[in-house]
Amino acid sequence: MANSTIPGGVTMEPIWVLEATYAPDAAQMRAPFRAEHLARIARLRREGTILEAGAYLDVSTSIVLFRAESEEAALALVRQDPYVREGVWVELRVKPFARVALAEEGSGA
Repeated sequence: MANSTIPGGVTMEPIWVLEATYAPDAAQMRAPFRAEHLARIARLRREGTILEAGAYLDVSTSIVLFRAESEEAALALVRQDPYVREGVWVELRVKPFARVALAEEGSGA
């Protein structure tokens, strides 16, 4: 994204934001799948696909910021998560997002 109003050394990186709503009993039902879910998140962070991931402490919603080529690719990545497969996340919203990054950070691995 080039724009004359963006100062030098700053870039706008197009990424995706996932908002995943937990099932009402997710605090209990996620336990058998949590290690697999977190290992996957960690692997995708190391690979540079996921930039940030976490959940609200009330176990209502998770937020994941990640790189993908398209909305279809973003949804495909999310649907591979064990929390989706096992019904821990019951509603998914994926939206494009313009991430403010420093030019020297680059745009992924």
